[in-house]
Amino acid sequence: MRRLAFLLATLAVTLPPAGGLSAQSADPLPSWNEGPTKQQIVSFVEAVTDADSPDFVPEAERIAVFDNDGTLWAEQPMYIQLAFAIDRLHTLAKEKPELKEKEPYRSILNGDLKSLAAGGEHAILEVLMATHADTTTDQFSAIVADWLETARHPKTDRPYTGMVYQPMLELLAYLRASGFKTFIVSGGGVAFMRVFSEKAYGIPPEQVIGSTIVTKFEMRASGPVLVRLPKIDFIDDKEGKPVGINRNIGRRPIAAFGNSDGDLQMLQWTTAGPGRRLGAIVHHTDAEREWAYDRDSHIGRLDKALDEGRNDGWTIIDMKQDWAQVFPPRN
Repeated sequence: MRRLAFLLATLAVTLPPAGGLSAQSADPLPSWNEGPTKQQIVSFVEAVTDADSPDFVPEAERIAVFDNDGTLWAEQPMYIQLAFAIDRLHTLAKEKPELKEKEPYRSILNGDLKSLAAGGEHAILEVLMATHADTTTDQFSAIVADWLETARHPKTDRPYTGMVYQPMLELLAYLRASGFKTFIVSGGGVAFMRVFSEKAYGIPPEQVIGSTIVTKFEMRASGPVLVRLPKIDFIDDKEGKPVGINRNIGRRPIAAFGNSDGDLQMLQWTTAGPGRRLGAIVHHTDAEREWAYDRDSHIGRLDKALDEGRNDGWTIIDMKQDWAQVFPPRN
C-alpha cells in the first residue's frame, strides 16, 4: 500500500500546518464545485465545531471514517491490492513453478482474469493468501513499498498513489483542521494500506482499519519477528465494518464516507447515532475523467446503499457534477 516516492503536488493541502488551515485558504475545498453537496459538508463541519451551536460535538468525539477503494482512490478496472497480488503471483511463480499447474493461479499467470472473476470471493481470497502470507510483517511492508514505487495504473499510467482523489485529500485536511480524527475503514488488507496511508492521505497506520490475516510471533536467530500466515483473521467489509470500528476506535463516528454496498452497514451505524451526523456516498458518474458505474458493476457495486442513502438523506457526491478536479496534478 518505507521508502516511497509519493509525489503529491498538493501535499500542503493534504497535510496542513498544525495550527489549522492557512489564513490564505478562504475555500478549504477548492476542487469541489459550488452546490448543495459542498454546502452540506461545510454546514455539517461548521455546526459540529461551533461551541455555540446546538449540534456542537466535543473534539474528542469528532471521528470521521472513510472507505478506501473507490472512496479515497480509484478501484477500476480492478482493486489496486488485487493488481499487487497478481504481480506478486508472477514473482512467486518463478520461485514456486508448481503454482503454474494449479488453478486459479495457472489461468491468472496466462493472463486469463475471467477465471478469477468466475471463481468469486473464494478464488480472490486464495490468491491473496498465496501472495500475502509466509513473510514477516517487515518483509511484506517492504515488498508493497517496492511495488508501489514502480507499478503504474493500466489506464492512466500514473503511479497507483497518483490515483487518489484530490477532492477527498482536501476533505481529509479540512476535517483534521477542524479537530476531527480521520480513519480508514476498508475491506482491503490493513498491512497493505498501512504502507502508504500516511504519505498518501495523512492518516497514520494506527488509524487504518482493514481485513487481517493470522499473524504469529517467532523468535529467530536474527531476533523476534511477526510472521503472516495463510489464514483469514478478520474481514473488514459489510457487517464487519461497524465491528471493526467498535473494536479499534471505541467510539461511534459522526461522519462516514463510502462508495459501495460494502459500506452500507458502516453508514447505517454512523448515522443512527444521536445528534447531527453525516453519511456520504461517492457516486462514480464520470466516465470521461474516471469511470461511471453503480448497480451493475462487478467492482464497487452501489445498489442498496444508493437507495437507502437517497431515502435517509445521506449526501450523494456526484463525481461528475460535484468535483471540479478528480486526481491531483501530474508531476
